[in-house]
Amino acid sequence: MTAWVAMSWTIISTNCSLKRFVAEVMPTASELGIRMCVHPDDPPRPLFGLPRIFSKQEDFEYLTALHDDLANGITLCAGSLGASPHNNVPEIAEKFAKRIHFAHLRNVQIEEDGSFQESEHLDGAVRMPLLVWVLLQEEKNRQADDRADFNIPFRPDHGHELLSDAEMETHPGYPLVGRLRGLAEIRGVIDGLNYASGERSQFGA
Repeated sequence: MTAWVAMSWTIISTNCSLKRFVAEVMPTASELGIRMCVHPDDPPRPLFGLPRIFSKQEDFEYLTALHDDLANGITLCAGSLGASPHNNVPEIAEKFAKRIHFAHLRNVQIEEDGSFQESEHLDGAVRMPLLVWVLLQEEKNRQADDRADFNIPFRPDHGHELLSDAEMETHPGYPLVGRLRGLAEIRGVIDGLNYASGERSQFGA
C-alpha cells in the first residue's frame, strides 16, 4: 500500500507540474504563434520507479484540454507510443491530428514478454502506411483551412546499423545509412499514397 501511495502521489505531483508549465508558457506561445510539441514518454511505462504521464490517449486528452489552442501541441513518436500494445497509433494520430507539429516515424517490434526492440520502419507494431496516410490527410485539411503550418515535419528517427554504420562513431540508434534507408522507405510510402489518391501531376502523369 505504501508503494502504491508513493507512486500515485508522484503521478499527481508530476501532472501538477505539467499543468503549471502549460499555464505559464502556452498563453505566450499562442500570442507569438509558437507551436510547442511534447514528446511521449519513452518507454511508455514506469521506469526506475518514475511514473509516466504522457504515454496513452487519455494523457493526450488531458494535455490538450489544459490549453485548448494549436500552440499546445504534440510530437507524434510512433515508436514510443507503439511500444505499448494498448496504443493504436494511427487512431491516436487521427484524433489529435490538428495538434501534431512534428512526427517521429520509427517502428518497434513487441515481444511476448512485453519487451520491445527497434524494427524496420515498415515492419513493426505500428501500421506505418496507415499512419502516414493520416498525416497526409491532416496536411490536406490544413491547406484547406489556409494554415501556414500545413506541412508536418517528420524524421525517420532511429534505424538499424547497415553497411558502414558499424565503422562510424554515432550515437546508439542513430546510424546514418540505417536512417537513410528508413527515410527512403517512408518517402516511398508518401509518394505511393499520393499517386493512389489521384495526385499524379507531381509524377509527370
